[in-house]
Amino acid sequence: MSASAVHSLWTTAAEPISKIDAPKIEYGQLSPTLIVVGAALVGVLIEAFVPRRSRYYAQVFVSVVALCAAFAAVVALAADGFGTTKAHIAAMGAIAVDGPALFLQGTILLAGLVSLFTFAERRLDPAAHGNRVDSFAAQAASVPGSDSEKAAVKAGFTTTEVFPLLLFAIGGMLVFPAANDLLTLFVALEVLSLPLYLLCALARRKRLMSQEAAVKYFLLGAFASAFTLFGIALLYGYAGSVSYARIAQVVDGTATNIDPALAGTMGNDALLLIGGAMLVMGLLFKVGAVPFHMWTPDVYQGAPTPVTGLMAAATKVAAFGALLRLLYVVLPGLRWDWRPVMWAVAIVTMLGGAIVAITQTDIKRLLAYSSIAHAGFILAGVIATSKDGVSSVLFYLAGYSFVTIGAFAVVTLVRDAGGEATHLSKWAGLGRRSPLVAAVFAVFLLAFAGIPLTSGFAGKFAVFKAAADGGAVPLVVIGVISSAIAAFFYIRVIVLMFFSEPKPEGPTVAVPSPLTMTTIGVGVAATLVLGVAPQYFLDLASQAGVFVR
Repeated sequence: MSASAVHSLWTTAAEPISKIDAPKIEYGQLSPTLIVVGAALVGVLIEAFVPRRSRYYAQVFVSVVALCAAFAAVVALAADGFGTTKAHIAAMGAIAVDGPALFLQGTILLAGLVSLFTFAERRLDPAAHGNRVDSFAAQAASVPGSDSEKAAVKAGFTTTEVFPLLLFAIGGMLVFPAANDLLTLFVALEVLSLPLYLLCALARRKRLMSQEAAVKYFLLGAFASAFTLFGIALLYGYAGSVSYARIAQVVDGTATNIDPALAGTMGNDALLLIGGAMLVMGLLFKVGAVPFHMWTPDVYQGAPTPVTGLMAAATKVAAFGALLRLLYVVLPGLRWDWRPVMWAVAIVTMLGGAIVAITQTDIKRLLAYSSIAHAGFILAGVIATSKDGVSSVLFYLAGYSFVTIGAFAVVTLVRDAGGEATHLSKWAGLGRRSPLVAAVFAVFLLAFAGIPLTSGFAGKFAVFKAAADGGAVPLVVIGVISSAIAAFFYIRVIVLMFFSEPKPEGPTVAVPSPLTMTTIGVGVAATLVLGVAPQYFLDLASQAGVFVR
């Protein structure tokens, strides 16, 4: 056989390759995310090149400027009509620029900014060896209690890496609710999760508990990511594409120009149902819905409190945004299949979170179970499957995130010799010791309970009304009952603070710097404004309530 004949066995005469098209990226419309990720990269360079004593100020400055600039970019895009008339799919079909995406990105950036202030707080702990300290370990790599850790504390080291990590997490959160194909969704999920696993392990006090929380979160998060990825693979097998619009067309049966190689497996309902279930399961894990909630109380209790506040607020906003987009854009044709399952999840989440919270003795665990119950309330709005359902969920998330960050910021103030005093018995008589802090915390608790004239009431009313209009009246009845159960333990804490005798060896309330004061002030202002005059924000959410497809 001649050499040329052999050669032709594994090569064929090919057409000359035409030029490869460069990707078309709309940088202006992706600017909020690009600004945050760019600042995170600058933060990494600051860690490498700026002298240690100047790092903290440089990092805080870069982070604040980046979050403000990104929020301004979101507002500019919304004002330019990208939330309504100009809504479209950007970045070669990977990212949706539409009302829900911009509204949730704005909420995440504001929540991230007020969280950042609690990260930067350095006046709560007594100064160590003449150096001010924050909530994070002096040197994260050193073993708790070791000589190297003691040396790091003595030298006045601080872990300023938390700022770039925070920005990377927020960058992932910005992409998560705007992702328009399954691979972008998965990459965003990992980008937001990995920095949070690290941040959970960095507490200055109770370091072993903090590291245990991070390991639990990491292992369970890795399982949830694996389920998500397997679900993505099955949906790809079902539709032959990872694009949301394409999968929705195959579900509806309106897909055209099908590749003959895919025609055999395409439209196999088993792939669709199992894949969709696994994908939704991964998102329900991030939301903290029962039965995927087991990580929440342990991680919230062990993580540094500023990180807990960020996770409870911003991560929930991002995860609910992604869940809404998945159910409303990709799987609306499966409504009859996913609604009954979501009914069940919402009911056990509302009741489970409210009932188990009654037994808690630690304030951070109590707020964790409260956040699980709130996930159930928000799911009621998701089940509505209407435009009102979307806008009520957006409004609820905006109100809830500020209350949550404010509440965790108050938790950082109540301290004893061991750091934060989170056991409920320590909070007895707090209202007599420092009436202002107790009153502020009471406002947040009343908002969680959904008492009128707070953002919690306006949010719950909007969500339950949307659910009732969508035909889920029994769900609303169960929601109201679990709200009543939840109100019991919130009010119990208020009674404990104002009507118990303070213990002589009880905790002190630290005087914070203007940073934490700002966080708590913004929380109170948002709670009252969204409660007393919610109409403007409800209108804003309803304008932003339409997904682009």
